Amino acid sequence: MNSQGNFMIHLSVLYRNTQKYFDHALEQYHIGWGQLMFLFFINENEGITMQEVTRIGEVDKGTTTKSIQKLQEQGYVRAIQDENDKRVKRLYTTEKAAGMMNTLYELRNQYRTMVFQGVDEKQFEQMMETACDNSRNIEPEEEPALNFRIGGLQKMTLLDYPGKVACTIFTAGCNLKCPFCHNKDLVFVPENYTFYEPLSVIAFLRKRQGLLDAVCISGGEPLMQSGLIPFVQAVKKLGYLVKLDTNGYMPDKLQEALDSGLFDYVAMDIKNSRKHYAKTAGIPEDAFSYALVEKSIEILKNSGVDHEFRTTVVKELHTEEDLCEIAKMLQGEEKYYLQQYMDSDTVIQKGFSAYNKEEMEQLLQAVRAYVPKAELRGVKGE
Repeated sequence: MNSQGNFMIHLSVLYRNTQKYFDHALEQYHIGWGQLMFLFFINENEGITMQEVTRIGEVDKGTTTKSIQKLQEQGYVRAIQDENDKRVKRLYTTEKAAGMMNTLYELRNQYRTMVFQGVDEKQFEQMMETACDNSRNIEPEEEPALNFRIGGLQKMTLLDYPGKVACTIFTAGCNLKCPFCHNKDLVFVPENYTFYEPLSVIAFLRKRQGLLDAVCISGGEPLMQSGLIPFVQAVKKLGYLVKLDTNGYMPDKLQEALDSGLFDYVAMDIKNSRKHYAKTAGIPEDAFSYALVEKSIEILKNSGVDHEFRTTVVKELHTEEDLCEIAKMLQGEEKYYLQQYMDSDTVIQKGFSAYNKEEMEQLLQAVRAYVPKAELRGVKGE
């Protein structure tokens, strides 16, 4: 058998025998190998969130959820609502777990001693750590984001991801046609449009490791891209935080993205009040579904993922009454931004204008009756 075959077999044998050993040893505690890693994480990081556990363990959200549920059912872990953010639950070990943790650590140490017989343990650990690091940066030969159409790249921004140095990737294609949109080419995608090669963007991000904190994925509408998740997986392997900008008109795709556990921050545009939504989104009334927008809002509210809602305010499209209607729907939310419209040569439809600074501040005060922490963004003077 060739060396590649041996490599795969050795990994499989080590994993399966380790699993078998701990499953047997943990029978008396009514848990198994699948829960042990999570129990150690929580015991060593009391107050950790499920999302953080998922990220540290590099497993999917479903696996984390099932393992934590098992630990809760057996009385080893409890979830407590965060005092500052009711959407977040923090995980803690119980007294029942405390009574057996020393035994579990000893069990782990005994297994290490046995499995490392005849092996330089320190050297092996270093080799495994290096191999794991290498595996995170290996790209498959086939393009992971073959269907991911990148229409633009802003190499650095201090504005798009709150508190982070980021770059912004703009995807091509959108399911709405907001007449005040200033990315006309990303909506209609001309035949001669020049796209960025996804692998070249990944290469750019690899070179910027340590200089950039985060990657913002905007549009267009990123959730239209079938290659979004594979592309973001490649970005996450490089250690970046990832923010998603969405118009909220694809709630099922939004749920799928959130379930992946890949996104650290989500910003959703709310175009207008129910009465004027279709017109503001550039969609005929009889073809528009406000229910999709409502569903996305509720998904995001209950996601546990850091997020914001925002509205670009256009003088010809928005009234104070419209903005207050939106704010009423967002009561209880922390982050709602009113963004001042900015005209440009690339806007879909000419003829729109912005409220001035004083007028924007008046609109903000009206909105704060329902969302007290609402803020203005991108507002310029007279």
